Amino acid sequence: MSSSASLQARQARIAWLAVLALLVAAPFIGLYPVFLMKALCFAIFACAFNLLLGFTGLLSFGHAAYLGSAAYATGWLVRSAGWSPELAVLAGVAIAAAIGLVVGAIAIRRQGIYFAMITLALAQMVFFVCLQAPFTGGEDGLQGVPRGRLFGVLPLADDRVMYFVVLAVFVAVFLGIIRIVHSPFGQVLKAIRENEPRAVSLGYDVDRYKLLAFVLSTALAGLAGSLKTLVLGFATLSDVHWSLSGEVVLMTLLGGMGTFAGPVIGAFTIVGLQNFLADRVGSWVTVIIGAIFVVCVVAFRRGFVGELLAWQQRRRQRATVPPPPEPAAPAAGREAPPPVASSGLQSSKGSPT
Repeated sequence: MSSSASLQARQARIAWLAVLALLVAAPFIGLYPVFLMKALCFAIFACAFNLLLGFTGLLSFGHAAYLGSAAYATGWLVRSAGWSPELAVLAGVAIAAAIGLVVGAIAIRRQGIYFAMITLALAQMVFFVCLQAPFTGGEDGLQGVPRGRLFGVLPLADDRVMYFVVLAVFVAVFLGIIRIVHSPFGQVLKAIRENEPRAVSLGYDVDRYKLLAFVLSTALAGLAGSLKTLVLGFATLSDVHWSLSGEVVLMTLLGGMGTFAGPVIGAFTIVGLQNFLADRVGSWVTVIIGAIFVVCVVAFRRGFVGELLAWQQRRRQRATVPPPPEPAAPAAGREAPPPVASSGLQSSKGSPT
């Protein structure tokens, strides 16, 4: 590894440790824990979506179905079935992964807009089930979901305890995604994103890799939905609505698709704007967020983190390019020969034609 690359890696580690220290200290310096927990849940959701879009190249328009289905499952199991929160979260993740396996098996053989439309259509079927099923509460949703005790010991009703549980899960998911992307499996996913026909020609079972990436992404989205239900104490139809699928696309593109920090920054930005502007502009918050998205697409096409990384790369390239050589000075007492003008009107012997 070159000195510049090692320096950049060291600076990145220092930055992440500083961010982690800020998140650990956040509840003690006056930041609202419930807002931070909600933002962390959506950061997990955006990271899960980025694993599919940014590193595999598959655009899903129905990812809210997996977050919402896990949210409903966890809420019902905790409130009505009396399950412990850890078992209810695992069940929600398993249900989201199972739905993702079914949807992926149907949609994964299609590409581009056809894949996106199939995922959207099947997600709308999940929305209809959540609207009509008797255990979801219909338009009222599931209300009054208790947090319970984690492993029968930790009282999740305490906001600070719940916050540190959510933060630990977020850190584990974030490090897990980094490990997946840097593994041989992740390298194959990036090869599929860059040139799928070439990956096929190299002998990889592309459909199997894409299906596994799809199921992993849906399982992590389900984890975000389960945690969100425990944090807020309810699950509603907005958790499975198609507009939430659009919001996670916005979070990923705003922060930087195909980067690790981008979805996290995008999620905190969108959730922060929604909470900050909701009491001030009302329903106009969607218009403002839409305008921000347009500005981002025009001015920051790679997203915030993507543009920052591109600027750093251009800066390193300029620093490593050697300067042009200086022209050699003529010997002492000898004049430099006059420059020979190139002309296309000379014969092969040098005489005019």
